[in-house]
Parts: sequence; C-alpha cells; structure tokens
Amino acid sequence: MDTIQQKIKKAIPALKKELKTDNTLAIPRLVKVVINVGTGRIRDKKRNELIIDRLARLSGQRPSLRQAKKSIATFKLRQGEVVGVAVTLRGARRDAFLDRFINIAIPRMRDFKGYDEKSVDEMGNLTVAVKEHNVFPETSEEDIKDIFGMSVTIVTTAKDREQALTFFRAIGFPFKK
Repeated sequence: MDTIQQKIKKAIPALKKELKTDNTLAIPRLVKVVINVGTGRIRDKKRNELIIDRLARLSGQRPSLRQAKKSIATFKLRQGEVVGVAVTLRGARRDAFLDRFINIAIPRMRDFKGYDEKSVDEMGNLTVAVKEHNVFPETSEEDIKDIFGMSVTIVTTAKDREQALTFFRAIGFPFKK
C-alpha cells in the first residue's frame, strides 16, 4: 500500500504523457483538504464538543467553529450562531488523512460503488460526502448514537476539470465506471 506521495511520484510520467507537457511543475498538485461538518441548529453544547473532538481525532488538528453570516428568521437562525465545524489540512496531515480516506475509509463505506465524476468542479477541486464518520478507524464504535456526516474537499492546482479528473484517477481515487 503506497502513500499518496508515492502514488503521485509513480504517476508523474503517465501524467506528463497524458497531459502533453514536458514540465513536471505543470502537473496538478494537492494543495489542501478541507473537512466540513454542518451542525445546523444544534444548540446542544455537548453535541458540538463531541463533533469537535471526533473531527480532531480524524484530522489530527483542532477544527474551528463556523458561525452564521446573517440571520434567517425562517430557520430561527441568528447571526453569529455556530452552524458548523471545519478543519483545513496541509502538508503531512493532508497526506496522512488522504491515505486513510482512500485506503481505509472508502472501502469501509456501505454500498459504495464509486464517486461520480460530477463531484469535480470546473476549478479542479473534488468535493465528496461521507455519510457516517465512523468509517474511519479512529472513531470508537461504542458511541453509535452520535453519527454525523461530513464533506471532504480536495483542492488541487489543476487548471480545469479534465486535468483534475486525470490527476485523481492517477492517484487511485475511486470513480464510478
């Protein structure tokens, strides 16, 4: 089982050929991974602390709270209320998280057949959903009542969608056939 950086190094010659470039620096690279968890209207402080604790265990760094930017009366939401938790990973933590995500968490997902290629946007970033956080091995199985989902955004330096799809396939990201 290769690490993400080893996969990228092995894929460089094939990427050069497929993207028709001689310059290694023109090949897309990973920039960061952003993990978001929406807590919504949960005003339970213990639940928010639980989400922060679990996300810190998954990512290896403490997440930050995200507040509502404006009040919305229909949703009984006030400006400044905590509506989510996010963490941005770069460098070694990003690589370690992606290794666990691709090699351990994705194969443990129930009824998983691959992510849709539409998950890659026009800027070359991939955003995928994880329905249950307990697919990661760091989570304890005894607290099954508090399961939450998250979105994982992988940001690259790809210039367009096609370049990003080629890059993600080369590093072994599972897409639908």
